[in-house]
Amino acid sequence: MLSLAVSAAALALIFTNESFQPIQAAIGFAVLGYQMTTSLIPAVTNAFLKRGLGGRDLSKPGKPLIPETMGVIPAITYMFVMILFIPFMFIFGSDQNGLSGMFPHKMLSTYLGCLLSLMSMILLGLLDDLFDIRWRHKFFLPAVASIPQLIVYYVDFGVTAILIPHFLQQWLHLETNSVDLGYFYYFYMASVAIFCPNSVNILAGINGLEVGQTVVIAALLLLNDVFYLSTGTIQSPSYSIHLLSMCFLIPFVGIALGLLKYNWFPARVFVGDTWCYFGGMVFAVVGISGHFAKTLMLFFLLQIVNFVYSAPQLFGLIPCPRHRLPKFNEEDGLLYNSYTEYGLIDTTSEKGTQNPPLNSRLVPVVLFLEKLKLIGVVKEYQDGKWVIRKTTNLTIINLFIVWTGPIKEDKLCTLLLATQFATGFIMLILRHTLAPMLFGFDNSWSMLNRYN
Repeated sequence: MLSLAVSAAALALIFTNESFQPIQAAIGFAVLGYQMTTSLIPAVTNAFLKRGLGGRDLSKPGKPLIPETMGVIPAITYMFVMILFIPFMFIFGSDQNGLSGMFPHKMLSTYLGCLLSLMSMILLGLLDDLFDIRWRHKFFLPAVASIPQLIVYYVDFGVTAILIPHFLQQWLHLETNSVDLGYFYYFYMASVAIFCPNSVNILAGINGLEVGQTVVIAALLLLNDVFYLSTGTIQSPSYSIHLLSMCFLIPFVGIALGLLKYNWFPARVFVGDTWCYFGGMVFAVVGISGHFAKTLMLFFLLQIVNFVYSAPQLFGLIPCPRHRLPKFNEEDGLLYNSYTEYGLIDTTSEKGTQNPPLNSRLVPVVLFLEKLKLIGVVKEYQDGKWVIRKTTNLTIINLFIVWTGPIKEDKLCTLLLATQFATGFIMLILRHTLAPMLFGFDNSWSMLNRYN
C-alpha cells in the first residue's frame, strides 16, 4: 500500500502543471525511478547468477557469491525515465506555462545528444563487465561515447572560450578575460568525459562507495544549480542550462538511491563497471552541456587526489598488484591495509611472480611520505641496514586506513563519502565567493556572452 501511495504521489507531481513544472516533474520521475529500481533489482538477481554474472565479496566471512553487473538495471531505468520525461519538459510546460524560453528547441537537441552519449556509455560499460576489457583499451572509450554530445554542442552552441582570472588577463595583455581555445576546447571536453567515468571506477572496491560517490557529487551539483536558479532570472543565459542540469540530476539521484539500498554494506549486489562509467558520464554530459566543466572538477577533488596518489602504481613507477583492495580479517571483521611487496613473491599474482626491490631513488621519497603519514611502510633489517619490504597500496582507501587503523567497511565508506561531501561543499562556497573576485563575474555563460 505504501508503495502504491508513493507512486500515486509521484504521478501527481508529474501531471500537475505548476510554474516550476520541469523540476516538479523531475522529482516525480525520481520517485518512480527509485520505485522501479528497488523492484527490478531483487527480481533479476537470480537470473544474473544463473548466467554467471556474479562475484565473491572478499570483505565478508565466507566470501559469499553476489550478483554482479547490476548497475545496468538502474542505468537502463534511468534512460527509460528520461525518455518519458521529454514531453513534460518540451511540450506540456512550454505550451501551458510559457516556459518555451527555458527549453527552446535547440535545448531538445542537447538533451537528446546527452541521452545518446549515455546510451553509448552504458553499452561500452556492459561490454567491459562481460569481457573484462584491458585498461589501456577501455580508458578512452568515454571519449567515443561523448562524440554525439560534442557534435550537438558544436552545432547548437559552439562556445569554445574559457574565462581566465584578471591577473592573467593583465599579464598576457588581453583585451578581455576570456580565451578562445577553438578546436582544442573539444579535446578538453573529451578529456573531461574520459576523466569522470574512469575516476569513479578507480575509487571503488568497498560496499556502497561506487554508488555513494555518485550520489554525493550529484547532490553537490544540484546545490550549485539551485544557487543559479535562485539568484538568476528566466531570461538569463545560465537559467535554462542549470534547469536542464537539475532535470538530469534529480531523477539520477532517485535511481542511484534505489541502487544504493542494495549496494550498501552488507552489499546484496555489485554494480560493476557499467554503473561507474554511466554515473561518471552523467556528470560529464551535464558539465559539458552547461559549460561548467571547471566547476564540475571541483566536486571531483577526492577522485583527483586518488588518481594523483595512485599514479606511481598506475604508470608503473612501482609494482601494481592485481588487487589493491584492503585486506579483510574474518576474526575481527575489520579491514586492514593491503601492501605491495618488494623482493618477495607477489601472492596476489596468479603466476607467483617476484617483484624487484624498491628503486633506490624512490626510497627517500617513500620514507619522507611515511613521516607525513601518507603511506605505510614495512621494513626488514638485512645486512646491517633497514630494507623496505612492503608499502601500502597507493589508493585513498588504503590511505584512510593508514590514518584510522583497522576499520569496519561501512564506517570506512561513510568516512570517505563524508570527506567527499565536505571538500565538495567547501569548493562550492569558494566557487561562489572567490570566483567573482578572480574573474570579475560569477556566471561564465553571461560573461562569455558579453564578448560574443
